[in-house]
Amino acid sequence: MNKLGWVALAAVLCTGHAEAQSWPDKPVHIVVPLTAGSATDVMARTVAAQLSEQLGQPFIVDNKPGAGGTIGMGAVARAKPDGYTILVQSASYTLTPITYPNTPYDTQRDLMGVTPLAQLPQALVISPERGIATVQQLVAAAKAKPGAFTYASAGVGTANQLSAERFRVGAGIDALHVPFKGTPEAVTEVLAGRVDYYFCPVNVCLPMINEKRLLALGIGSSKRATALPDLPTTVELGVPESNYDFWVGMFAPAGTPREIVDKLYAETVKAFATPKVKESFAQLGAEPDLLEPRAFDERIKKEIATNAALVKASGIPISSQ
Repeated sequence: MNKLGWVALAAVLCTGHAEAQSWPDKPVHIVVPLTAGSATDVMARTVAAQLSEQLGQPFIVDNKPGAGGTIGMGAVARAKPDGYTILVQSASYTLTPITYPNTPYDTQRDLMGVTPLAQLPQALVISPERGIATVQQLVAAAKAKPGAFTYASAGVGTANQLSAERFRVGAGIDALHVPFKGTPEAVTEVLAGRVDYYFCPVNVCLPMINEKRLLALGIGSSKRATALPDLPTTVELGVPESNYDFWVGMFAPAGTPREIVDKLYAETVKAFATPKVKESFAQLGAEPDLLEPRAFDERIKKEIATNAALVKASGIPISSQ
C-alpha cells in the first residue's frame, strides 16, 4: 500500500474510533420483529431501559411484527450501519433464511451479531388426563399409532415448532403440527386435551405445572432449566439430538463500526450485572447467555446450517414470498 493509501486507512480508523467514543449522541431505536408483550419484547425493553440509564440517550423499542419476523429484520438490514438501529430477535433469526429464502436481504450478509441475551428453556408438557407420564410412554404411544398424535406451536417457524420437530425426528415418531396464534392458545388446547403436547416456555407453564394442571415430561433445551432442576432434558431421557436452545439475541446492520458493536456489547454486559435486569429476567425464567460478537456470529452460522438440515428432514414448509 502506498503512502496515500496508508493515510486514507488511518483516517478511516480514526473516524471509526471517534464515532465509537461519541456513540450514542442521539436516540437509538431497537426493532423487535414481534408483537408487544412477548418474552422477546419484554427482554428488549428491560435492556433498553438500562442502556438508556447507562448511556444517557433514549433506547426506543419499535415493534415491527409480521411475515415470520422478516419485516422487522429487513428494516434493520436496510438501516444505516451507524449504531442507531438495533435488532432484538428470538432464535427464529436462524430459521428465516431457510423458510423465507426470497427476502430482499441476506441474514448473514446484511446483519451482524452483538450478543445473545438469554435462553428460555422449554418444557415438553401434556395434560395429565392423557394418561402418559413419561417421555418413553409418549414415544411408545406415538409409534403405536403413527400420525394420531398432535403437537401445538405458537406458529409456523417458531421455537416451539423447532423444539417439537427436533424431538419428533430424534424419537422417530409421526405427529401432526397444529399451529396457533401464540402460546396462550396453544396451552389452552393442550389443557383441554384437544392437542396432545406442547414445548412450552417454562416461565409460562410453570404455574400450571406446579398446580398439576399440566405434566412436564422433559426439558427440550441442552441443559436443565433452573426453575425445574429435577426435570431431565429429552436427550437425557433417551431421545438423541432432540435439544433445541431457544435464545433471544441482539444484532446490528452489517458494516456497523466494530468499535460501536464492541461498546454496545460491553454496555449490555454491564446492564446484566444490575439488580433490575437480573430480577426481570429471573421473573421471565430467562437464563442470561452473553457472548462476544464474533463468537455469536460463529454460533449463528452453525445454527443456520443445523436448521437447514432440520427443515429438510422434517418438511417444515418454505415460504414462496
